[in-house]
Amino acid sequence: MSVEQYEVGSIVEGKVTGIKPFGAFVALDENKQGLVHISEVAHGYVKDINDELSVGDEVKVKIKSVDADSGKISLSIRDTQEAPEKEEKKPSNGGGGPKGGPNKGSQQKNQGFNTLEDKLKDWLKQSNEIQADLNKRIRK
Repeated sequence: MSVEQYEVGSIVEGKVTGIKPFGAFVALDENKQGLVHISEVAHGYVKDINDELSVGDEVKVKIKSVDADSGKISLSIRDTQEAPEKEEKKPSNGGGGPKGGPNKGSQQKNQGFNTLEDKLKDWLKQSNEIQADLNKRIRK
């Protein structure tokens, strides 16, 4: 089968023939193989591709691109899988920080998009409040 016979967007079966830190080579037939980049192996971050794939694994891949000149075929395993539903993150310690104070991460989570100028004003205000609090403690 020549590269022109592989249609972009089609899903085919393949076998992992080699693994490198940047991705996995997948044989599509006796003569052609493609590369699944590490970012196309799974939904989410893949630290070590060996945790996800092994040589000899049968995999379902989607053809992302075909370069007829070089014969290179880019593949994706991730695109053949349904994306996991995003779970809402709930504070693990009741919303408090390590000492029971407000969790700064949750305060800023729902602010949406702010310009750098707006953020700078907020940061300066926070910094001044913290400095004033420290000065009060030093005077005691």
